[in-house]
Amino acid sequence: MPPLTRWYIKTGFVYLVVALLGALVLAAAPLVRLPAPVMAAGPAQIHAFVVGWLTQLIFGVAYWMFPKYSAEQPRGHNGIAVAAYVLLNAGLLARIVAEPWQAVHAGPWPGYVLVAAAVAQWLGGVGFVLNTWPRVRAK
Repeated sequence: MPPLTRWYIKTGFVYLVVALLGALVLAAAPLVRLPAPVMAAGPAQIHAFVVGWLTQLIFGVAYWMFPKYSAEQPRGHNGIAVAAYVLLNAGLLARIVAEPWQAVHAGPWPGYVLVAAAVAQWLGGVGFVLNTWPRVRAK
């Protein structure tokens, strides 16, 4: 299993635990008084689950299992693949912080962070597609 696949999958496991913990905390809201940023963390919790866990698991397995690109570069361009991983995770971490921040203290700065986070995640997704697309071909 290539190192980048292990990074994706292990990072996905971390986000799974974070997302499940977030769901547990949010479910306790009727019983416990939670701070406003925690109460506003619902969208961030969903992003941690969908992008952090599901998407990274899919990206990691696809990076590992798809057909070889070439003998010299079996998984495509390593730099693009690593950049996609970094951008996806940097964007996700920024989003997890900025979404509750924007909900509680609406203003330009959390909005800027949210836009930057969305752009980083989008670039990470596009990088993954650009690196993986040539590996999807007929026999």
